[in-house]
Amino acid sequence: MTRRAPSRALAAVLASPGAWSHAGFQGRVGSLLGRWLEEERDRRTGFLLLPVAFALGILAYFAASSEPTLWAGPVLLLIAGTLAMRCDGVPRAIAIALAMMAAGFTAGTWRTASMAAPMLERAIPVSISGYVEQVDAGPRRHRILLRVTELADERAGNSQRLPFRVRIGAAGRPTVEAGTHVTLRARLAPPSEPAMPGGYDFRRDSFFRSVGGVGYAIGRIEVEPPKAEPDFILLFNAFIDRARNTMTDRIAQTIGGEAGALSAALVTGKRSLISNVTNDVLRASGLYHIVSISGLHMVLAAGVMFWTLRALLALSPALALRYPIKKWAAAGAMLGSIGYCVFSGSEVATERSLIMMLVMLGAILVDRPALALRNVAISALIVLAREPEALLGPSFQMSYAAVAALIAGNDLWRRYRPEPEPELRGRFRPGFVERAGRAMLVAFLGIMATTLLASLATAPFSAWHFHRLNPYGLIGNALAIPLVSLVVMPAGVIGTMLLPFGLDGWVWLVMGEGIRGVLFVAGKVAGIEGAAPPVPKAPGHLFALLVIALLVLVIFRSPLRFLALPLVLLWAILLKATPLPDLMIAPDGRMALFRDASGSYTLLSPASPSSFTLQQWLPALGDARRPDDPTLRRRAHCDRMGCTGTLPDGRNVALSLTPEAARLDCQRAQIVITPVKAEPALCGPNRLLLSGESFARHGALQIHLRDGRIAARDSSLDPRKTRPWRKTPPPMTEEPATSPIETGFPERPSASPQRPRAPDRLEPEEDPALAPQ
Repeated sequence: MTRRAPSRALAAVLASPGAWSHAGFQGRVGSLLGRWLEEERDRRTGFLLLPVAFALGILAYFAASSEPTLWAGPVLLLIAGTLAMRCDGVPRAIAIALAMMAAGFTAGTWRTASMAAPMLERAIPVSISGYVEQVDAGPRRHRILLRVTELADERAGNSQRLPFRVRIGAAGRPTVEAGTHVTLRARLAPPSEPAMPGGYDFRRDSFFRSVGGVGYAIGRIEVEPPKAEPDFILLFNAFIDRARNTMTDRIAQTIGGEAGALSAALVTGKRSLISNVTNDVLRASGLYHIVSISGLHMVLAAGVMFWTLRALLALSPALALRYPIKKWAAAGAMLGSIGYCVFSGSEVATERSLIMMLVMLGAILVDRPALALRNVAISALIVLAREPEALLGPSFQMSYAAVAALIAGNDLWRRYRPEPEPELRGRFRPGFVERAGRAMLVAFLGIMATTLLASLATAPFSAWHFHRLNPYGLIGNALAIPLVSLVVMPAGVIGTMLLPFGLDGWVWLVMGEGIRGVLFVAGKVAGIEGAAPPVPKAPGHLFALLVIALLVLVIFRSPLRFLALPLVLLWAILLKATPLPDLMIAPDGRMALFRDASGSYTLLSPASPSSFTLQQWLPALGDARRPDDPTLRRRAHCDRMGCTGTLPDGRNVALSLTPEAARLDCQRAQIVITPVKAEPALCGPNRLLLSGESFARHGALQIHLRDGRIAARDSSLDPRKTRPWRKTPPPMTEEPATSPIETGFPERPSASPQRPRAPDRLEPEEDPALAPQ
């Protein structure tokens, strides 16, 4: 089929006699669809759908209400595989898809069964001993990742079920290094649940990292001799971490300032030295992706190694003419990429990028095109089979969406790019200046085009996970990525190679100047008004609709890809009709946001609010304010024991920290929130009481109100689901006979919502902040 064949075929259908009659239109469209499907079959598009089916199986596993048996997935895989070998045509395609779904389901089941990840059940003070696996030094505090050998609850005086790892924060500079065995006292808590329905699940992520508790150290961290020798893997990882910290300190001290912290992060993956201000600037400018060692860094590092090795080998005519130096360079780049991944800490995102890069460099070794969607599909299958939980995270989704969109765009450009007329070829021979100018223009346009494609492909995932967009990211990336590609990453590779010889100092200075240029661009772009507008969180089915549209647009290469357009149109229509919640409540019931009469959100928090939670809530609600904005409390009335506020319809909502305060607030508010345990009948009929027992079972809540009634209520936890990474919910008590979900709130307040002062109340005991850093 020629380059213009699809569009000409469609024009022929529309212009043919009788095309608009009912029978003629059906026949012509059927013929055209058959032709397009034949084109997809010739291009073997079905192979690109295999990772999609595999991913659907993983999603089915995580959607299960209880842990599946280990044999369920393999049995289904065996049945579907047998049918695929015995059938032909459409039944065979369906059987293959079912087999891939069963394989994904099996991968999720076995991955969970293989994890050694007991979790703490509650916050406790402990005496703990273990091996330091990793040390991350920050400007004022540091964190250690500890492999636990002993743990005892100081209050109960008995041993707890040992978590495999815990993450502990401590003040000041590190006093221990990786590989040492230490003992300390600490306040530990289970990893936190999602802060809102559909939010980031830190507890599930910690389970698959074998981290069973987080907290902070109390007192000194003492080194003590171990009772048993550590295994080889722990010793190797500790050696790598010590080398990373040594190199991080050298780079940061040589360059200095924020440029030094960011330069060290690009080389070693240690990001703890970067300040929050710099992180916010990079996020607002759309350049935060350069901080995490992932696809961009692996491509640039592997590219520098590949072209350097190939250029050095080409210096010898004997080698260049007699041996496949391109394959040798690809093999060397593969080894260098593995070393870069190991030295940078082997983070999840880095490992995924490494697998993708190894597949593409391996394609060179077997004389296959490196930039092909088939290679992306193979690497996705490998990554998902190894780490099925990666499918749920933004790193996997955004990296593969960007790479697939770039390769699909490159394929489209090669097929439809304009070509000069044959008689004009060779007529003009530009000089050196013209060639250099044309090369620079092409490179700049290429960066703009790739940035635009990657930004459009990752925008749905950025909006879903982070609730923000970067409309000016195109400007930031167009100006900063050339510095990263031409100065920063080559300097990082050269400096790493010169480090053993002690000749690396000048290279870090060059790298620092490049990073300062990147930070300058990031600061200017982030300073533009509206650089990072918040995006309200959409329902999950709308996000799925947009992902399907992206898959159709990227995978299909015939005009069938334009079926994505009606899907995007449907998404836009449904998104416009999606209302925002009227009430958002934290998982512990100590903080809430409600929509007031002005249409904005007001904070209910008697104590100091959790900035970590508000940083997730506000963008998800479309609110551009910062967590420390004083206007968040403007329409709330608070004392030491609680807060009250007024809903748009005149009814009151109260947050009470004690049972006495809740009993008092039940007399004046129609919705009462309290983190303590309270009897359902405390507030009587026509009141909604949300107590600590409800939060223990349902987690964070968001409530939609309509005409004084609860129209919808979503929760971050489902008590009917029992999964290994979920804490066991408490048993359900008897519900009140009359529920405000059915009856509404007919009583209107007769008094002002102003809370009376209660100086005689006792101050409640506050749990320490254990939010993950």
